[in-house]
Amino acid sequence: MRVLVIGAGVTGLTVGVRLVEAGYDAHILARELPLETTSAVAAAIWYPYLAKPFDRVLAWSETSLREFRTIAAIDDEAGVVLREGVELVRARTDDPWWVAAVPDWKRLDFTPPPYRDGWTFTTPIIEMPVYLTWLQQRFEASGGTITRMALSALPDHADLVVNCSGLGSRLLGADDEMQPVRGQVVRLGQVGLTRWLLAEDGPTYVVPREHDIVVGGTEDHGAWDRRPSRDVADQILARAVALVPELADAPVLGHQVGLRPARPTVRLEPEKLESGHRVIHCYGHGGAGVTISWGCADEVLEMVTAL
Repeated sequence: MRVLVIGAGVTGLTVGVRLVEAGYDAHILARELPLETTSAVAAAIWYPYLAKPFDRVLAWSETSLREFRTIAAIDDEAGVVLREGVELVRARTDDPWWVAAVPDWKRLDFTPPPYRDGWTFTTPIIEMPVYLTWLQQRFEASGGTITRMALSALPDHADLVVNCSGLGSRLLGADDEMQPVRGQVVRLGQVGLTRWLLAEDGPTYVVPREHDIVVGGTEDHGAWDRRPSRDVADQILARAVALVPELADAPVLGHQVGLRPARPTVRLEPEKLESGHRVIHCYGHGGAGVTISWGCADEVLEMVTAL
């Protein structure tokens, strides 16, 4: 079966890998190549964020967490490492809804003011430029191809189309529920930081990678502007330095903006078009595209196999 996957971000690439390694004749068409996508801007840390419904997202997240742990254990070239870190919140709260997926999750005995609660756990950190390149090479090594192509409609010349076009689904999926959630980050030079940190203000996140540290962020719903704001960058850095003082001496390497592809719920379902063509939609992952990527890809493969 010939399958066209639309979109070369982390979702499209992961779906492509699953399909081509299962023996399908899978190829990717995309307006943006992997390192040009929003996925390339992501911090990225396994953490379910801005994605519903919770039950499906939790299942996809658990699958992905297992896969990332396996990748981290067997392939040093993939850009995936396991790191411990801390999340801080301002009020005492119930356990997070996703806590069942994380076996070493533990509530903190002490949190710095003004925070009144928090927890620690170990989670994968995925260095996206490295990881996306690794995924692309894995996909192409099994016979997949990636072609740059700006589409005005979903293709009708394949046995099956898998729509992983993210925000492009406003057009390709005729889905006006798709909205951007703008996220701005600052890349800093490494200063020996190994632990990640999340705080609900902003939100604020500090994610150390091998050669740099990604600091964020913003959550601007409905904002399409991809230009970094200097004022916003200053606010991000001020929040981060207040929590991690050693960042004050870190050199600024760059500024980036990504538009998270959000909708009220993730859309992962098959559709038969009036033309008779078959489509599987897999988009609307919000801020959890990396976190649920392998779980979603496995479900897409199950749907393809059932056809």
